[in-house]
Amino acid sequence: MQKDPSYPRPAATIILARDSAHGIEVFMMKRATAVTFAKGMHVFPGGGVDASDHQADMHALCVGIDDASASVELGLQNGGLAYWIAAIRECFEEAGLLIGYRNKPSRLPLDATDAQKLAALRIELAENNLSFAQLLSREQLLAATDQLIYYSHWITTPGRPRRYDTRFFIAPAPAEQIAMHDNSETVAHLWVRPGEALELFKRGELDLMFPTIKTLESLMQFGRVEDLLTHARTKPQVPATTPHVSTARDGSIRMLIQSDYAYAEAQKLDPENKGTTKSDIDPGHPVQIAPNVWRLTAPNPGVMTGPGTNTYLLGTAQDGVAVIDPGPDLEEHIEAIIDCAPGPIKWILTTHTHRDHSPATQKLKTRTQATVLGIPAPPYANQDQDFKPDVIPTHHEVFALGEIRLRAIHTPGHASNHLCYLLESEKMLFTGDHLMQGSTVVINPPDGDMQAYLQSLQMLKNEEIEYLAPGHGFLIGNPEQAIDRLTLHRLTRENKIIAALQLSNQPQTIDTLVKVAYQDTPVQRHALAARSLLAHLHKLKQEMRVIETDERWSFVTE
Repeated sequence: MQKDPSYPRPAATIILARDSAHGIEVFMMKRATAVTFAKGMHVFPGGGVDASDHQADMHALCVGIDDASASVELGLQNGGLAYWIAAIRECFEEAGLLIGYRNKPSRLPLDATDAQKLAALRIELAENNLSFAQLLSREQLLAATDQLIYYSHWITTPGRPRRYDTRFFIAPAPAEQIAMHDNSETVAHLWVRPGEALELFKRGELDLMFPTIKTLESLMQFGRVEDLLTHARTKPQVPATTPHVSTARDGSIRMLIQSDYAYAEAQKLDPENKGTTKSDIDPGHPVQIAPNVWRLTAPNPGVMTGPGTNTYLLGTAQDGVAVIDPGPDLEEHIEAIIDCAPGPIKWILTTHTHRDHSPATQKLKTRTQATVLGIPAPPYANQDQDFKPDVIPTHHEVFALGEIRLRAIHTPGHASNHLCYLLESEKMLFTGDHLMQGSTVVINPPDGDMQAYLQSLQMLKNEEIEYLAPGHGFLIGNPEQAIDRLTLHRLTRENKIIAALQLSNQPQTIDTLVKVAYQDTPVQRHALAARSLLAHLHKLKQEMRVIETDERWSFVTE
């Protein structure tokens, strides 16, 4: 079985904590802008696991833990100790802080004298004149692996230039050593309280990744380092990321990991890990995602639709079938819906009236005489003006469709008439385009409203949901985290817009702002990005944080 080429590289990160008069402080470093991963962001020290971290001579210099016990703790067959070693090594390389002991005459923590000597050795290590194991052996030092406590497990999402499968560790900061960033991969460092770091992020003064933010949030509850370490030692075992077997479109076997799009669906549909699920979405091929629930994807793949628009069918031969989002007006897809239905189609529901979700409604109604539910289209050109519902759902209205009970939830933002439908028996939310997989949806004013969108996202966190069934893509697990990630992405983009406005003393046009705030977006997509940028500006204007004069925008300074 071949490993997928996009499989993330193993990595380790260490959270160094110390007590201060105002509470716990953690050590963070600012990444250089020239690096490939996490450019310009503030991170905890860490990096990839190297081959040398697996070597026996290095393992012999570790204290308090061996490879067998480390591997069990990480849920691995072997190689676990290398993560502890990588965390200590990377911390020394990047920050000049060595979590270690003197081997003779006894195992004592390193002091200021040791630290001065190690500063010179750090240069030799960076220039590859000696290995980390050679450095420790020559100076009669040991790696204090017993001080590191395994804390969390994060994996870079697909589509990034580099992906990492990262284990986070916590350790008390070395008391008598002075941190020094390396001026290569890292260009600055600071000790900061977790809550303070999050406030700096909100003000746009620190750039943080999602795992860093969630880690800082988890640290805010502790007043002392010892309380944090006690919690870390006694908390439930960190869930191991278990690769899941699936089948690719070409029939080959693919190993899925937690951040792969198909992972949550594979876990749900194939709990015994037999490889019976697909790692690709095939338009026209129905997939049963729950008892009496099928997903059928339309053959309309594209930049805006991903693998295609998902149509969902719910019901039985006895009670009839409800169709959610019949999709685009494509004859082959309409035929596929009718063929897939296990019984007569009695109801057609739409999440909204964008042209990839509702246009097939009229032909499907003509063929089946089904009752149509949805909110009429707003008066804009990108909406399906031919959509004519028989029933207009209200917020939280429950529809009993045979044995199927669906609750409509009004979720404006992407579109003012957007609805999600909650199948309460399965705790499954059909999200339309409110949440989709693989990309963020365009919020296109005047019908698109960023403030309403973010409020609708937060509202969904009050619902009891286990899976999101999006309008594009696979089932999404851990809905609350998915919502948090999406919210963070939107607010991070908003911070970039604010920063772009603050760069100039002159009011800025949309065209100028999009080039700065969407530098990471391909130029060919800047026209679409400009629509979401305008939605952000409208939100900021409602909050009285920006003003508009003659289609130019300025940040309101206090």
